[in-house]
Amino acid sequence: MVFELLKLPYATDALAPVISKRTVELHHGKHLQAYVDNLNKLLPGSGLEGKELIEIVKSSDGGIFNNAGQILNHNLYFTQFSPNGGENPKGELGAAIDATWGSFDAFKAEFKTKATTLFGSGWAWLACDKDGKLVITQDKNGSNPVVDNLIPLMGIDVWEHAYYLDYENKRADHIDAVWSIIDWNVVNERYIAR
Repeated sequence: MVFELLKLPYATDALAPVISKRTVELHHGKHLQAYVDNLNKLLPGSGLEGKELIEIVKSSDGGIFNNAGQILNHNLYFTQFSPNGGENPKGELGAAIDATWGSFDAFKAEFKTKATTLFGSGWAWLACDKDGKLVITQDKNGSNPVVDNLIPLMGIDVWEHAYYLDYENKRADHIDAVWSIIDWNVVNERYIAR
């Protein structure tokens, strides 16, 4: 199986001003493309050829893990956004967030704390187990909640390449702004499909 660069479901300028066209072009077109190219070079002879991406992430290490993990992370990341996003989560996921944190605002506050206190590069994720129990995780570098048998639902990239052109060193401002482009319908579908 040869992996290909995810096609964005929106124009590269559609998320501005939250995420600028230049950031999307670099983040998607350069960073994600490099992970795809690297994984395709590393897979031959690894014994992981033909495996699905999640299976590769769960059963690899080193360069294969790093690149496969970042492809999985970024595919989930870029497809959770919409220029028409930003409404509060509804349906099954909305009810589960309220039951777990008491309110969407309380969830956002805890998520922001996890995202801003992750030292160095990595990801903050809203994830769940197969029974639907929600958690917020901090995953370093290219890791993903699937390594802990969790299902990633919504993730924010806190590597500097994800926000530095638009927010410089103000990671917290980036986290605050991103809520306005999350497509909670997509995230709810991931939750229901668990």
